[in-house]
Amino acid sequence: MAEVTALGEVLIDFTDAGTSEGGQKLFERNPGGAPANVLVALERLGHKTAFIGKVGDDMHGRFLKQVMDDNGVDTSNLVIDPNFFTTLAFVALSPTGERTFSFARKPGADTQLAPSELDRDLIAGSRVFHVGSLSLTNEPARSATMTALRVAKDAGVVVSYDPNYRDTLWDGPEVAAGQMRTVIPYVDVMKLSDEECELVTGRLEPAMAAEWLLEQGVKVCVVTLGADGAFVATHDGSAVVPGYAADVVDTTGAGDSFWGGFLAGMLESGLAPADVDIAAAQGFVRLGNAVASLTVRGRGGIPSIPERKDVEALLAK
Repeated sequence: MAEVTALGEVLIDFTDAGTSEGGQKLFERNPGGAPANVLVALERLGHKTAFIGKVGDDMHGRFLKQVMDDNGVDTSNLVIDPNFFTTLAFVALSPTGERTFSFARKPGADTQLAPSELDRDLIAGSRVFHVGSLSLTNEPARSATMTALRVAKDAGVVVSYDPNYRDTLWDGPEVAAGQMRTVIPYVDVMKLSDEECELVTGRLEPAMAAEWLLEQGVKVCVVTLGADGAFVATHDGSAVVPGYAADVVDTTGAGDSFWGGFLAGMLESGLAPADVDIAAAQGFVRLGNAVASLTVRGRGGIPSIPERKDVEALLAK
């Protein structure tokens, strides 16, 4: 049985890869999707995972299944649907490695996962159930996500959440914020970026955003701060944990691999989220920071996620 099960999108990131001899922009096909990235990070750190989602019965969908299979992720609940095309994201990179996205998803297969296609026993038997917000943008995936959250909560499974806001997939920020907040009552541990604080919580500063989330019942809240590391808050305090210096090539998957590292640390501690104090949480964040630092040094999300030995070598420096 999987320690961590995630529901959501697995998709193709066509990443900016320079220009052709004729001066045309080139794109490199990379496997991606936030929940899938989190699971691969966990697998490379030694934890068993499973994925729930949908891809098309096309070259991209079969490729994505193969990538997850190759990385040890249980794909028995990845639905391959001949009626929809696998979602594609075209990723342009700035000189500093920051990204802008353009999605081909009208509708993408990931939005078409139905509640009836959920393996409820898999969810209920996991230690952690993880979701993002891209599965909330459209039906029936929205209903599938909320159904899965109820199954997890009823079974006493730890619920993990990363909103992972992509503005072009929503009908405006108000709609996005409203849907993103529907998940929060189920959540035990949560990550968001500093850029998402105001949208999700109505509070601009990470400390204020985290305080609001803790008031809503979240037990551990992390706000990633890019190159500055991450802010973490628990029931007994808060702290900023500095990141590791890195020559950034591509930030795709950085936040997801960070969260995989954080969840690995929490699983290995044996602590329930309510029992995580600020000292323990800082240790989980340090592990996440190390994973993310190594991820941004290569191109693409999943291909750049490091192995455990490389993470431990960085932590030991």
